Amino acid sequence: MVDKKILDSFRNKNVLVTGGTGLIGRQIVPILCNAGAIVTIVSLDDIIIDKRAFHLICDLCDFNSIKNITLNMDYVFHIAGIKGSVEVTKKKPASFFVPLLQMNTNVLEACRVNNVKKIVYTSSVGVYGESEIFKENENLDGPPMDIFPGWAKKMAEKQIEAYGIQYGLKNFAIVRPTNIYGPGDNFDHENAMVIPTLMQRIYKKENPVVIWGDGSAIRDFTYSKDIAEGIIQALYYGTDGKFVNLGSGIEVTIKNLVETLSSFLDFNYKFDTSKPSGFPRRVMDISLAKKMINYNPSTSLEEGLKQTWEWFVLNNEEYKNKKNYFI
Repeated sequence: MVDKKILDSFRNKNVLVTGGTGLIGRQIVPILCNAGAIVTIVSLDDIIIDKRAFHLICDLCDFNSIKNITLNMDYVFHIAGIKGSVEVTKKKPASFFVPLLQMNTNVLEACRVNNVKKIVYTSSVGVYGESEIFKENENLDGPPMDIFPGWAKKMAEKQIEAYGIQYGLKNFAIVRPTNIYGPGDNFDHENAMVIPTLMQRIYKKENPVVIWGDGSAIRDFTYSKDIAEGIIQALYYGTDGKFVNLGSGIEVTIKNLVETLSSFLDFNYKFDTSKPSGFPRRVMDISLAKKMINYNPSTSLEEGLKQTWEWFVLNNEEYKNKKNYFI
């Protein structure tokens, strides 16, 4: 939970949330509205998240539009991005790379030109090179493990670094979240990530649900509200123009994930060991975020999955109202 003194700092402030209808943004928006902020959401999705916020349909690839929107904003949460499976990333890299470069460049530059007081940019674990444990001071020189979206995200980090060098700006915070899940996730079976894909298949009553590999691969799955709270704290405390990791701090095997789902959902499953399991271990070190921005994720995997499932059952076709970059 975000500290009251942090929430009080948003009262009557003009706050912009790009991608406010997405997985993280829809958790940030109500927190800010409850805190008394004057919230504007920018998105291309035909979705209303909170009637207390202003919803603007705007393409962030248009610099003049976002320059006008950021004028007179006190704070900007730049959460907007493009989310898709590993497979669709490989097949349609330009659909990630080009719009990500454009929207990140435009939003950050508009904030600089308009002297926005505080900005937080949401990067990605995919910016890191291949590793088992991701730490902010390690594995920084190699290419991103998620080549095209990783480079696009990294270029925005470099843009912020350039602002620091040339203009001495320290009001841009950066976070690198890990694998996020929760209400509002991308449940399009054509390009969804592991948790929404599993839920889709369970919902459709596949029998059995076949999971590639032996289930031994380890990941760091983090509930969206925990990430949202971390991002709010990153904006409040700042990260000195550098980045901090946001994750759960807990290692979860794919087998653990499936077993947790089966503890409250009735479905049969089996692991296909003839198929690859993926990279054996990918885990975030969140010790710096705990120290620097008082980050404290508290949602258990079981509770987060239950909340996600309950939302999905009621909103299983919401993804059709979202902007799809892969059509």
